[in-house]
Amino acid sequence: MTHYVLIGLGILIAALTVVSVFGLLPSLRIVPDDTHFDFTRFRRISFPISALLSIVAITLFFTHGLNFGIDFKGGTLLEVRAKSGTADIAAMRTTLNGLSLGEVQLQQFGGPAEVLIRVAEQPGGDAAQQEAVQKVRGALGDSVDYRRVEVVGPRVSGELLAYGMLGLMFAILGILIYLWFRFEWQFALGAMIANVHDIVLTIGFMSISQVDFDLTSIAALLTILGYSLNDTVVIYDRIREMLRRYKKMPMPQLLNESINSTLSRSIVTHVTVTLALLALLLFGGQAIHSFTAVMMFGVVLVGTYTSIFIAAPILIYLGVHTTRGEAPETVEKSEKKPNAAAKK
Repeated sequence: MTHYVLIGLGILIAALTVVSVFGLLPSLRIVPDDTHFDFTRFRRISFPISALLSIVAITLFFTHGLNFGIDFKGGTLLEVRAKSGTADIAAMRTTLNGLSLGEVQLQQFGGPAEVLIRVAEQPGGDAAQQEAVQKVRGALGDSVDYRRVEVVGPRVSGELLAYGMLGLMFAILGILIYLWFRFEWQFALGAMIANVHDIVLTIGFMSISQVDFDLTSIAALLTILGYSLNDTVVIYDRIREMLRRYKKMPMPQLLNESINSTLSRSIVTHVTVTLALLALLLFGGQAIHSFTAVMMFGVVLVGTYTSIFIAAPILIYLGVHTTRGEAPETVEKSEKKPNAAAKK
């Protein structure tokens, strides 16, 4: 089946290449080139809403909590290999769920015959964990070979959680330092605020939905950081370019022009990412369900909104306009007065 899919993709790519080279189809434009949407005027709405949602997300984190997976709660890990052909994960999951062992996760890895089984920690100490292993062995019988059996205790799982959160903080710090050297400190601070905003709202979503918070969730949060940063840097780079070109343009108008000039690229990128994530969410299976659900929320919903309505307008309040010899009062007055060219 995989070979047919790859062959079909190859034929599609070849056909699209021929169509593009010979110009057989006209260029498709999702967004016109001359858009002039006033995005910055919504900052008086988007900032309070984001602040309120962030407070709610933090409150949910401390009151409702997260649904920690086996990686962070502890449990038993079994690596098995089917003796004949491909492992039937659906049948194995049905069998193991009937053992009343709590949360049981099955994930295919390596080859089609290899399966990784995670069983939640059982109350009763080491004896209970060994009993859970014997139940799994008895349920699966001789149809599989047991290649590895490990017990992950609370101490190890606690260390995994601590290292995961530490890596997340180091990633945010590295982003701050990079943007400080790449742009100016205002841009670095604005991007860091936007990234923290994305992470906080995503954690709030995970608390409400109670999706599994495990190592794949940490990977999803790091991916959201990188994706949101990429979108923000594209807009910031255009803002910096226009700051050098238009010394007297009011800051809100300059931000609007920068966002509009990158709007087509942002929409095309987000649509393609959404389609890919939607396919993973629908057909990716239980093993990556939490990862794709978090990515759908963090990248598609929060990341797009943050780059346009938070990361760019916040530069007004961080004093970017003062480097151009323009006082904040002038910015507010120029924002209230309609453009003379627009009247004509």
